[in-house]
Amino acid sequence: MYDVVALGEVLIDFTPAGQSELGYTLFERNPGGAPANVLAALAKWGKQTGFISKVGLDPHGQYLIQTLNECGIDTRGVVSSNEVNTTLAFVHLDPHGDRSFSFYRKPGADTQLQKEEVRLDMIGQSKIFHFGSLSLTDEPAASATRRALLYAKEQGCTISFDPNLRIPLWDDLDHARKMIEYGLARADIVKLSEEELTFLTGVTDLEEGSRMIGEKFGTSLILVTLGEKGAFYRLGGKTGSVGGYPVLAIDTTGAGDAFFGGFLYGWMDRKIGFETLNEEDLRTMIRFANAAGALATTRRGAIPAMPTLEEIRKVTKDHDNS
Repeated sequence: MYDVVALGEVLIDFTPAGQSELGYTLFERNPGGAPANVLAALAKWGKQTGFISKVGLDPHGQYLIQTLNECGIDTRGVVSSNEVNTTLAFVHLDPHGDRSFSFYRKPGADTQLQKEEVRLDMIGQSKIFHFGSLSLTDEPAASATRRALLYAKEQGCTISFDPNLRIPLWDDLDHARKMIEYGLARADIVKLSEEELTFLTGVTDLEEGSRMIGEKFGTSLILVTLGEKGAFYRLGGKTGSVGGYPVLAIDTTGAGDAFFGGFLYGWMDRKIGFETLNEEDLRTMIRFANAAGALATTRRGAIPAMPTLEEIRKVTKDHDNS
């Protein structure tokens, strides 16, 4: 049995790491990809995880599989292809550690996952099925994702969805909106950024935007990450916000994934359903998730930056006692 099985991209994040003696920018090869990041955090915290994806039969792809295995993630669902290369992303950081991306994905191996290659047996053994929108950008991975998602629904999995909008990877933003809405209509738990909420609803007000999504798609729980300010939530008609934790951020890559992993960790530990989830428990889970996300920004990269349970608990305890 698995606690979480995810489908989606796993890739190399080339992260700035100083300069050479000649003054040229040096890049550090870091494993990443939003769904893989979430699993890496959960595996680090003792959860049973499995991954479904595709990488190239190249040094980058084999490095990624090795890294996932070392994290404790079951990689039986990760296919290697000698026809396409592993997806690469170059991360650009501003002085505050906020990042932007340049992608090498035309096509990347993750977009070439065939629906026949999806390990439905892994999904059928999982409590949660997790995915993002980047596996919906291109065929055949979009069809593979739809097959996996529908099967997960049939099997009674809780569905968690991260729209993870990366505008450069979509040829058409109307198509992006349509595919993200496809995911929203089938998800139980959704994590959004403020920018993604505005993209989908046309409004910046968190109360109004989350209400629009909740009413249109019937989403049980909506989480909106607010960076250093924490997170906003909507559970049915109840809304609120939970403050973040001040840290010295150097790289925000993977922070949202650490947050989402932190929330799913708390959700599974409580073994409760949406109908019995109270706001006190919800706010406790979000505080843990906020701490996980904050700590992930204090190191470079995504998977290598996932904090330990002890680090998260120390941050929340120190903050609560201050």
